[in-house]
Amino acid sequence: MSYLYLMIAIAVEIVATSSLKASDGFTNWFFTMISLIGYGVSFYCLSIALREIPVGIAYAVWSGVGTVGICLLAWLIYKQNLSLISIVGILFIIVGVIIVNLGNAGHGA
Repeated sequence: MSYLYLMIAIAVEIVATSSLKASDGFTNWFFTMISLIGYGVSFYCLSIALREIPVGIAYAVWSGVGTVGICLLAWLIYKQNLSLISIVGILFIIVGVIIVNLGNAGHGA
């Protein structure tokens, strides 16, 4: 169940960060509110996940998967370019998250 909360925290954080870009420096109140509420929900879900998942593992997954998600959304929604070196970096993040989780397998919280 704790990994479900972690995945929710990641998904909501991705929405909140995308909304932060759309808030245009907090001048668009609709997206500003989505950002602020989203970050609150994300941190709450992350705190619930931390009851069972070690903080280093949870943060590595949360920040790594969130970074990859934001990069992909920025590419899709905001048409931001991803160079070959950026794509390689994203792949390293994905591999790193997998390795961190494999290293934690069977060790408990």
